[in-house]
Amino acid sequence: MGGRGATATATAGVKLLFLQRRGNTWRKRRGNQKKVAKIMRLKAEMKEISEEQRSIKEQQRQVKEKFQAVESECKKLGQEAILVMQQCGCTKLRLALIFQILKARQNNDFAKAAHLTHSLRELMAQQNYNQASVGTSDK
Repeated sequence: MGGRGATATATAGVKLLFLQRRGNTWRKRRGNQKKVAKIMRLKAEMKEISEEQRSIKEQQRQVKEKFQAVESECKKLGQEAILVMQQCGCTKLRLALIFQILKARQNNDFAKAAHLTHSLRELMAQQNYNQASVGTSDK
């Protein structure tokens, strides 16, 4: 039985060694599977981050376009405001001349009224010329 016991022990030892090697292989495979899973998860996260960055860039482009449109509109409104102020000043000047003409006529000072009327006509001709030249430069 001693011989048989030695064979049984040797066989048990071989089986144990085989199982240990098999266990090591299984652990290696399991470790590799974990690494592969982690790599796949990281790749998926990187893809998601890339898509988010692309989305952010697109949104930034849209915001930039909107900002430029608002800036352009603001510039146009500023120019229109300046034009309105100029027209307001011209209107005040014409009204002042008209009231002076009326006052001169009321006082029977027809020479002054004629002079003021002539000045009003020149002023209006100059304003019409300026408006025409501004209108052609806008086109």
